[in-house]
Amino acid sequence: MVIKVIKPGLSTTVQDLGRPGYYHIGIPISGGMDRFALCAANWLAGNKEDAAVLEATFLGPELEFTSDATVAVTGAELPPKLDGQPRETWTSFKVKKGQTLAFDFLKAGARAYVAISGGVDVPVVLGSRSTYALGALGGHQGRKLTAGDELRLGSGGEIAEGRTVPARLRRAPGSPTELRMMPGLYWHRITELAGRYFFEDTWKVAPEADRIGYRFRGGRPLDFVPREPPFGAGSDPSNIVDACYPYGSVQVPGGTEPIMLHRDAVSGGGYFMIGTIISADMDLVGQLQPNATARFMPATMEEALAARHGRQRLLNEIRESL
Repeated sequence: MVIKVIKPGLSTTVQDLGRPGYYHIGIPISGGMDRFALCAANWLAGNKEDAAVLEATFLGPELEFTSDATVAVTGAELPPKLDGQPRETWTSFKVKKGQTLAFDFLKAGARAYVAISGGVDVPVVLGSRSTYALGALGGHQGRKLTAGDELRLGSGGEIAEGRTVPARLRRAPGSPTELRMMPGLYWHRITELAGRYFFEDTWKVAPEADRIGYRFRGGRPLDFVPREPPFGAGSDPSNIVDACYPYGSVQVPGGTEPIMLHRDAVSGGGYFMIGTIISADMDLVGQLQPNATARFMPATMEEALAARHGRQRLLNEIRESL
């Protein structure tokens, strides 16, 4: 059972929940940028939550099916069309052998997740089917899809169409999107006033926004506390002696434009980290388009843990409702 890629879309890759355990040797977790939507799509299609799906960015692919399947599209509002007929997002639908799945223009969000019953059956690399394109690792030949590709599918059971995730259980970024951040180890490097401005300002997503990281613009530059640069750090006040980067960490090179690292990020470097976006809000970042507005909000460890539990409760409700 295969699906044929007629048109690949702008950037469509195979993703699952990622490959944890190798970040210390420079291999990022990868996986879906919006893991919440990925899990929901898989459950709608009758898969386990960690099955491999297609992550389509901004522009959807065109796919020809050579066998019957159940499909679900979640995440960004990228309306699916089956042989030209519209289908609902966040709702399972049947596809017959020989039919073509395409997509209308993007209406909201940035990344859609296309789950197909049985999952996309590409080789497992280091415990995951996810694509890490920068390292040519995993997924379909370590890269985004191109026209003419053929993707094998796993075996899936019969799942009824019309199963849907209620609107109240779906997650989408706001305007502006509030991104909760725990101040980091290097917060002391900026002045008290700079820290206040950082949280007060409204930022815009820059065009440099991809699976590696998101750049933000429009806020006031940071002022740094004077220092004697440590050996190996460099003269710029935003430089540090090389350190490890956690997922979601926010760097501000030169004190001007924050960069938040995401699923395909490098694991270390020489820029100071002002803080880290909490895990519950990482999905929302993956749905931000260029020029979308965002606010950084201070968060404590207790608030971050509560938000993580809240996100998991929503996922549990979705699973139980299906």
